Amino acid sequence: NIFLTLFIAFFSISSIAQEIIEIDIDQSHLQWVGSKLTSSHEGDIKLKSGEVKIKDGKLFGGMFVIDMTTIKTTDIEDEKYRLKLDNHLKNEDFFHVDKYPYSTLKIINVKNIKKEYYKITADLTIKGITRPIIFEAYVKIDDEFQAKSDIIFDRSKWGIKYKSKTFFDDLGDYMILDEIQLKLSLVSVSK
Repeated sequence: NIFLTLFIAFFSISSIAQEIIEIDIDQSHLQWVGSKLTSSHEGDIKLKSGEVKIKDGKLFGGMFVIDMTTIKTTDIEDEKYRLKLDNHLKNEDFFHVDKYPYSTLKIINVKNIKKEYYKITADLTIKGITRPIIFEAYVKIDDEFQAKSDIIFDRSKWGIKYKSKTFFDDLGDYMILDEIQLKLSLVSVSK
C-alpha cells in the first residue's frame, strides 16, 4: 500500500528530526527574587529533572520538575535569620513543600522570534495549581543546549497569599510584592 509506505517514511523522517535533550540539573541554575516595597531577597532552587524537545534544530517543547524542598536564601549572612526565612518559604504561607514538594514547568507552545530568541507559553504548576505563563528565552542549540530566561509570575494566582496586596488591604510597608522573578540558566548533559 503506497499510503502506508509514505506514512512510515514520513514518520521515520519526523522521528529523526526530533530529539529529546536531558538538562544537567547540577550545572543548571534557578535563582529567585522576591521583593517588598523597600527591599528584596534572593536565593536558589534546584531542578529535580528537565528535558527539552528539539525539532529541526529548533526548540519545540520541554518539561522541568523543580524541587521546592531545596529553596534557600543566598543574600542573608546571619544563619539564624536565613534559616528562619527558608523555613517560612517552605511552610503553608508560601510553598507548603511538605504537601507540594515539586512544581513543574511544561512548555506548551514555542515561537521562534529571531535566530536564538523564543517566545514561550508554558503551564506552571505550583501547589497543585496550573496556570499558563508567557516569557521570552535565549536558546542556543549546537554541540550542547543552553538557555537563559528571566520569568516573572504573580504568586497570588497560585494561591500564595501571605502579605499580598491582592488579598489584604492596609499592609503598608509589610506588603510583599506579588511578582516573583525566576532567573533560569540551563545547560544540557554533556554528550
